[in-house]
Amino acid sequence: MSEAGRRYWAVVPAAGIGRRMGGAVPKQYLTLQNRLVIDHTLQTLVEHPAITRVIVAISSTDNWWAGSDYANHPRVQQVIGGRERADSVLNGLLALQDEADPDDWVLVHDAARPCLRQSDLDKLMQNLRDHPVGGLLAVPVSDTIKRADDQAATIVETVPRDRLWRAFTPQMFRCAELQRALEQALTNNRLVTDEASAMELAGRQPLLVEGHADNIKITRPEDLVLAGFYLDQQARD
Repeated sequence: MSEAGRRYWAVVPAAGIGRRMGGAVPKQYLTLQNRLVIDHTLQTLVEHPAITRVIVAISSTDNWWAGSDYANHPRVQQVIGGRERADSVLNGLLALQDEADPDDWVLVHDAARPCLRQSDLDKLMQNLRDHPVGGLLAVPVSDTIKRADDQAATIVETVPRDRLWRAFTPQMFRCAELQRALEQALTNNRLVTDEASAMELAGRQPLLVEGHADNIKITRPEDLVLAGFYLDQQARD
């Protein structure tokens, strides 16, 4: 199949509980501008014409997904996630095995990143469609970076920020290769916090595609306010 014939799929790991938010409700189910955070996230993916289907991996004890605007959407499929992010993404990929071609592209996006711009999604696809590995949205580090001691209280060193990037999502790779990389990482008990890490462990070099810095991940309570501001700004653009 030619590269032009490849399809795009999306996997959204949403089985986490968001411990740093400190609340009873997982962060992806918090309310943002009168909608669930995850609904903002899914809207961008579902409305993109190139994405065939979105797989959402939720916890087996999830009591909130049924309240999502997309729980019964025809282009959204629910699967049960796993203990770690890699388990959830792998379960999403396994759900695609019978329909997706091995060389189709899969975009993995955080459920708690509701401010993804369609233009960044387009840019990622355009930059990676002929790339041999794949890659991810990212932003160069602009802050001064400090490394702390084991107690995370005293500075050990200042880390040069040259060539450092903040890894965002979506992260886009070919279905079969990403599945193999995740399975290998899990088999070797290597904890990977994103898909690019798994690909790197497999000896691959993903491409960094610069996106907008407002594609934030909601991690702390104050991030909800900031995400609301960014969504307002985007609506005015």
